[in-house]
Amino acid sequence: MTTREVRRVRVRRRNGRRASSRRDSGIILSMQGQQRSAIRVGQHVSIVQKHHQGSGELTEGVVERILTKSATHPHGIKVKLSSGEVGRVKELHD
Repeated sequence: MTTREVRRVRVRRRNGRRASSRRDSGIILSMQGQQRSAIRVGQHVSIVQKHHQGSGELTEGVVERILTKSATHPHGIKVKLSSGEVGRVKELHD
C-alpha cells in the first residue's frame, strides 16, 4: 500500500457524535488492538497517530513492524505501517 492509498477514517467518539460508515464492513470491533498476539506483520489495521489522538482520526495501512514489546498495552499496540506512519492500533481488519 502506497502513501497515496492510505485512507483516513473518522472514528466514533466516546460521546457518540461521529460514526464511520465502515464500522461494520469487515472491521473487528474488539479490544484485540491492545493484545500484541492479535497483530501480525502484513495485517491491515487502523491506527491513531500521536498528533491525531485528540480528534480520533484513524489512518489505515499494513503493519510493517510491531514496536511495542509488551504483550498488552491499554491504549493499543504501537506499530509502524508500510507507509512509514507510526501509531497505536485501534481496529483490526479482515
